[in-house]
Amino acid sequence: MTTSLERYTGRWHFATDLVLALGLLGTVTLGASIAIPGISQPREDWPAVLLAAVSCLVQLKARARPRSVLVVTTVCTVITVALGYLVSPLLLAPLMIALYRLAAGTDPRTTRVYGGLTIAVVVASAVIDTDTPTTGMYLLRSIGPVLWLMLPLVGGGRDRLRRDYVDSVQARAAYAERTREEEARLRVAEERLRIARELHDVVAHHMAVANAQAGTARHLAPTHPEQAGKLLDELTTTTSSALLELRATVGVLRQTGDPDSESLEPAPGLDRLPELIATCETAGLDVTVTTEGEPRSLSPGVDLTAYRIIQEALTNVTKHGAGRGAGVRLTYSDSRLRISVTNDVTATTSSVPGGGYGLMGMRERAHSVGGDLHAGPRPEGGFEVATALPLHPLALREDEATL
Repeated sequence: MTTSLERYTGRWHFATDLVLALGLLGTVTLGASIAIPGISQPREDWPAVLLAAVSCLVQLKARARPRSVLVVTTVCTVITVALGYLVSPLLLAPLMIALYRLAAGTDPRTTRVYGGLTIAVVVASAVIDTDTPTTGMYLLRSIGPVLWLMLPLVGGGRDRLRRDYVDSVQARAAYAERTREEEARLRVAEERLRIARELHDVVAHHMAVANAQAGTARHLAPTHPEQAGKLLDELTTTTSSALLELRATVGVLRQTGDPDSESLEPAPGLDRLPELIATCETAGLDVTVTTEGEPRSLSPGVDLTAYRIIQEALTNVTKHGAGRGAGVRLTYSDSRLRISVTNDVTATTSSVPGGGYGLMGMRERAHSVGGDLHAGPRPEGGFEVATALPLHPLALREDEATL
């Protein structure tokens, strides 16, 4: 289809150029027939018409080769003027069109060079006429061509500037559109990352606890069926909680106005920490919680981040910790909340989880609200996850302190 459109456009341009060439030929023919009494002029018009025909035919190539067309047209016009024909806008019409297309289709420097030389040559050929009887005719042959030939140069230059301006506006609009699309893609990628992080936290924690509960129940079933039954009941509660949190997380993908989205639970926070600790204890993990300082209100984003970091850290203890004990320490200051989750192991070494998606997700969460996070083995053994979060993302930060 593009080829057909280009072929149609080329035919349209050729047709319009052909009509223009025929019109210019008639104009020059009329200009060659004009005579002023008392001024000698060639008796025959055919030399001017023949030269005009050459000038008009080359106009068909003016779109592709404006410089060559201008040179040929200038030569024909200079010969016509030298033969003694009256210099008028009608006689100079092909040259004026060639100058216009040169100014509209080339750069300003080329326009100045070719345009200046053309005007100089035409004026020089017009004033070399010993038969000019009056000062008025002398001015007509000198000043007139300069003014007439300057008009297409100015008009073509303005057309080129207008076209360049339109192109620049279109380029800026295309760039703005491309930038909006890239920004939209970036926001979609960030939202997908956030949802993936939420899903990882929910699934990893609850599945780790459920796995520990199921394993313990299977171990106790032959000898302690009552305790095994209780663990199975708690396993049901754990899986139900996992489903509820998954539903709340995936709910952000629902469309606005979905009636089911009204019943979704709010995002968890530190107010649900006792429930989280109780769930971990059912999996056999002994968790102690210590709070220092006066608890302060947190922004929703920081509250969710603190909860998810503790949840993921306890999940890592459940899956990777060599011991069955963990400690959670919350320290409130004027502008920060410091959280430390440790695996209480008395051995000198412990199994340290690698820098997988869990630790990466915790760091991402801490950085997203303006905090920082460190995770690694402790000198006395075990593993520690320590983070410092601002109470509010826009709060002024205190001097950085080592965790």
